[in-house]
Amino acid sequence: MSLSTEAVLALAPDDSSAKAAKGLVAPAKWPTLAFSDEAVWGECQGSGSKPYQTQVDLSGPVFRCSCPSRKFPCKHGLALMLIRAQSEASFTRGEPPPWVAEWLASRREKAEKKEARAAEPPAAPDPAAAAKRDAQRWARIEAGVQELARWLDDQTQRGLASLGSEQQQAWGAMAARMVDAQAPGLGQRITQAAELIGVGEGWPARLLDRLGRLQLMADAVPRRASLSPATLADLRTALGWPQDREALLAEGERVGDHWLVLGQCTDERDGKLVERHVWLQGRASGRRALLLDYAHGGRGFETGWVSGSERAAVLCFYPGHASQRALVAELPADAPAPAAPSAPSAPSAPSAPSAQATGEWQRMAQQIAANPWQPLLPMVWADAVPSRDGERWWLRLGAAPQALPMQLAARDAWQLMAHSGGAPLRVFGEWDGEQFAPLTAWAADSAAGSAPVWTLTGVRA
Repeated sequence: MSLSTEAVLALAPDDSSAKAAKGLVAPAKWPTLAFSDEAVWGECQGSGSKPYQTQVDLSGPVFRCSCPSRKFPCKHGLALMLIRAQSEASFTRGEPPPWVAEWLASRREKAEKKEARAAEPPAAPDPAAAAKRDAQRWARIEAGVQELARWLDDQTQRGLASLGSEQQQAWGAMAARMVDAQAPGLGQRITQAAELIGVGEGWPARLLDRLGRLQLMADAVPRRASLSPATLADLRTALGWPQDREALLAEGERVGDHWLVLGQCTDERDGKLVERHVWLQGRASGRRALLLDYAHGGRGFETGWVSGSERAAVLCFYPGHASQRALVAELPADAPAPAAPSAPSAPSAPSAPSAQATGEWQRMAQQIAANPWQPLLPMVWADAVPSRDGERWWLRLGAAPQALPMQLAARDAWQLMAHSGGAPLRVFGEWDGEQFAPLTAWAADSAAGSAPVWTLTGVRA
């Protein structure tokens, strides 16, 4: 696998790690630099007497280092790959030393055991016990949504314009009540709605939209017996009902394709919990997919994804209407390594920017109509120009008289604008119904195989 400097830096957990890694990009600091078909490795002299042993499994890429850092990948792993990207001749081909070979062998053994477990027929569940657990949980949720419905009525009777910061605590208590009722998804939505109170012009209208979706969920719970299986699956997901991974892999819809990594981001949740979104688009199917992963305490993620790269995989999609979330069911070991970064195809004919924008809006409308509780929608905008008006950042959509408010830290927004230079870009990001969060950008006229000119790096603020 050959990664560009930009692609390696995009794997950095934060800007400080990227900066520190750049400071280690000097072969003189590495008494050992070597590679094989499977991995690259090196020894970096640190402050101690023994050099740090750093290795990268190229099938991921997956990093490992003997340094005490809790960041993943650490600065040594990033520096090793940066040297590989910038000075491949500095590496000597050879057989992995024991400390690399043992790690690679343990990874292969772990993968083989995982495949063996997947091949084993799952233990027959106890339908009666499962039905009893489901009934108990539904009973708790139904009691919770009855309380939620009364609370929603109280808020609208009082009038949203009268709300202020003093209500934040009461809204937090209601969110906690929903968690107690085993509906954490409702609690999260209440917390997000409370954050809108008094923020920005027209906030009561935005808040009313959020409360309306909560009311829709509260109405759906007692009517769940009349819902279609797909709608019920959407409701369970929105409530925060966990999906059994083994059951999903056994019964879920599988789609094999070559998947372009449209973009990715990481968000910090509740202290040390890090949530990662990886958005993919199938080359043949055109389907978009979200891989949602979590890591705690700096442990890092098992599989690395490079924005703009492409790799073969079989994804297993969660049940529901217009489902986007998926798991990786198969990542063929003998498949080609991730291809060079490439640009996503335009949503519509390249010669018709207005038609492209219309196509994305239609895709979004169909997703919302299919499932109104989807929190995020992936969108690709061709001929988009970042701009600034006062303190607000916007993405102007080509010749169309439309501009999307951007949710982006000022530093990242300035970098995106600098890469644009006033010229159009092809921009991918997440739309939450109110703001667009850019994740990746390509030159507007980029051909297949071209690298992104900008990617969001580090943990989002």
